[in-house]
Amino acid sequence: MRVPFQKPADLQDLAQLPEHLVGEIIDGELYTSPRPAARHAKVASVLGMDLGNPFQRGRGGPGGWWIVDEPELHFGKDVLVPDLAGWRRERMPQIPDVASFTLAPDWICEVLSPSTAKLDLVRKLPRYARAAVEYAWVIDPVNQTLEVFHQERERWVLVAAFVGDDRVRAEPFDAVELELGALWLEEPPSPPPDTER
Repeated sequence: MRVPFQKPADLQDLAQLPEHLVGEIIDGELYTSPRPAARHAKVASVLGMDLGNPFQRGRGGPGGWWIVDEPELHFGKDVLVPDLAGWRRERMPQIPDVASFTLAPDWICEVLSPSTAKLDLVRKLPRYARAAVEYAWVIDPVNQTLEVFHQERERWVLVAAFVGDDRVRAEPFDAVELELGALWLEEPPSPPPDTER
């Protein structure tokens, strides 16, 4: 939901929001969203766990990353909050003890919901590209899809798309196979019966 203002929104406007809202500023406009519902929260939680062990902790994978839930990112006057973000440790050796990050992550993930899909896709993704985020994952828990994008010259290029209960090796985390079906609230739909004659 966009909150109309007579002046450009700022950090003080974010600080005054009630606890149950997530606030973001894009082009001086304040956008608010409710905390995620169960379908959305499960995707972000399971994905964070599945990536955290092999890529952040180095258990069963190469390590070398920081994976953070809902970090507040400051890109100039824009303030964005992706569902998940990751920084390669070679670029950010330690997680700074700060309330917000000014170093763009190497990867972000947005989990779509009916109330945030337009904001995530139309307003936020272009800003991530301009900030030089290298990879973006867009997950739709209703349609059970994962789209993987790579940024090239401030534009997103679709690298791969997955659906249902696919087993996934997706950039930049393709060193480990992920179970897409584990993200969904419901079991993925069964494939249609074989219709060959």
